[in-house]
Amino acid sequence: MNGSAKSLPDLVLVHGGEHAGDCWDLVIAELRRQEPELRTLAVDLPGRGRTPGDLATATIGDWVDSVVADIERECLGDIVIAGHSMAGVTVPGVVAKLGSARVREMVLVSAFVPRQGQAIVDTLGGPLAAFARFAARGGRPFKVPTVAAQYAFCNGMTKQQRRLAISRLYTESAAVPAEPVDRSGFPDDVPRTWVLTTRDRALSQKSQQASMAALGGVQEVIPIDACHDVMFSHPERLAQILLKRCRLRG
Repeated sequence: MNGSAKSLPDLVLVHGGEHAGDCWDLVIAELRRQEPELRTLAVDLPGRGRTPGDLATATIGDWVDSVVADIERECLGDIVIAGHSMAGVTVPGVVAKLGSARVREMVLVSAFVPRQGQAIVDTLGGPLAAFARFAARGGRPFKVPTVAAQYAFCNGMTKQQRRLAISRLYTESAAVPAEPVDRSGFPDDVPRTWVLTTRDRALSQKSQQASMAALGGVQEVIPIDACHDVMFSHPERLAQILLKRCRLRG
């Protein structure tokens, strides 16, 4: 292992709603090309991919515990943790559990971050709001119709990118978007970076600004002229950003 890579923190990637760990595949391939020595973990939250779980009874706490368990099982050291979209409710809980001694930086990519004590459904606007609120009332796991998902997640993509992105959408918990967040244990001294997707239909720039304000302490905002599912549309650029954060914290 070369000297620069040895000092790099490990990178943990947390997917958002209706996604799984495989949404990061293109980014991870690009990271391996740019820095083969960077250790990267893309988690599957419970009820997806390799991780068993009941979406009907899921809680934010369950998801936090699952991510922490994955990190420990892989024997990761100090980490940079990045979360997309609905991971804005999960990642702060992981950071609170691991603490600033272990987490060198938190990167949120077009994320939902409700104000303390509020839930995603309280703050959600745009095309996904009606689906999330309807599902929250019924309480059953749900999947946004393909046409709505394409509109919300995939604008500006090539046909090939869009096909891949849509093929990797999964059923989601209705309970977690309706659960109030509690960030009371969140450490103030973990650096926070925001990747702002400027053509996002799922989370407008205004909505992302509100999430940044709710989180507080965001030190750097990095805009990408991209749709919500930036890991499919701009994997090279996102990999560059994440690798730069890891090198900065190395």
